[in-house]
Amino acid sequence: MISEARARALLAAARAGGLRIATAESCTGGLVAAALTDVPGSSDVFDRGFVTYSNPAKTAMLGVPEETLAEHGAVSEPVARAMAEGALARSQAGLAVAITGVAGPGASEAKPEGLVWFAVATAAGVAAERRDFGPVGRAEVRRRSVETALELSLRALAS
Repeated sequence: MISEARARALLAAARAGGLRIATAESCTGGLVAAALTDVPGSSDVFDRGFVTYSNPAKTAMLGVPEETLAEHGAVSEPVARAMAEGALARSQAGLAVAITGVAGPGASEAKPEGLVWFAVATAAGVAAERRDFGPVGRAEVRRRSVETALELSLRALAS
């Protein structure tokens, strides 16, 4: 279950700061956008969500360079950063949060199930963070990823 309280807190913080929010999601498939828009009245703060599950979508919709994807792979810090920057540039938002990871299956030794990269972009810059949730199952990786995205976004607004 996604924390409605955390989603409400993020919306309230963005509202207080006069900012709109955009999301750029891969492994969560729009779940962060859904958590935010589940809150009544979120339309004054939530601008848009990009669901960029494939690499071509990341390039076409967010401007993630093909070279970055080829060199680092979709599940990487440079791609998470580029996703967040692209969402910020292609929206009316003052904060964009990006998620790319391995929810499972499809893990490898280098990129195991539960490895997720997050990035939050604001006018002040981009911060990225890696989380290793472990092999807890697809649904749990996605749930924890949404919670983490909300938490990191709140932290960015507080700083």
